[in-house]
Amino acid sequence: MNNTLQAYQPPPNEGLRIIFEDQDLLVLDKPSGLLSVPGRGAEKADCLIRRVQQHFPDALIVHRLDMETSGLIVMARSAAVHRQLSMLFEQRAVSKRYVAVVDGQLLPESGEVDLPLNVDWPNRPLHMVDHQNGKPSQTRYLRLDYDAVQDVSRVELDPLTGRTHQLRVHMLSLGHPIIGDGLYADPAARAKASRLLLHAEWLAFPHPLSGEPCEFHAEADF
Repeated sequence: MNNTLQAYQPPPNEGLRIIFEDQDLLVLDKPSGLLSVPGRGAEKADCLIRRVQQHFPDALIVHRLDMETSGLIVMARSAAVHRQLSMLFEQRAVSKRYVAVVDGQLLPESGEVDLPLNVDWPNRPLHMVDHQNGKPSQTRYLRLDYDAVQDVSRVELDPLTGRTHQLRVHMLSLGHPIIGDGLYADPAARAKASRLLLHAEWLAFPHPLSGEPCEFHAEADF
């Protein structure tokens, strides 16, 4: 597997994709290829939070998406809201749903992956299934469609935990890596798409101050 890291080439800044904004929250649709927060080195300074803070200086990051993953991110607009949102994530009171395209015909059509994950230290940033020292990790999946011509399955993914690279490693563990994945897919599956086909499409949580239910959706562009 070739996991050589390529130079960071963020997508052009064509404006923020704002799904929702009020005095407490921002919900944005992050493009694929953009870091959520700055990486190491000046060349990795361009990221979603920096772009957002150019328009909303009070914005604070609460959670992240992998650089290659697109989709919904919520940000706080005060320290108090940041504190409450962080607690909601820690308490697993935030529901998330992703859509992905994986290699091959996913069978059975639905199920749950329950495999502990850990950093693959000699091969960072890769993660791996580690039954001895890994952290508990669960993902529910549902196959939505199968394209026999491309031999790919469109799937809905519901992460019950929020480990780094969880969805990517769990799909790989089933023998169906997410196509376009430069870290985990084999060359044939990687070549089926120009980007990682993984998108955070739905997010729901109680409003951190009022407790009112909030629900947000952003369609994938694949």
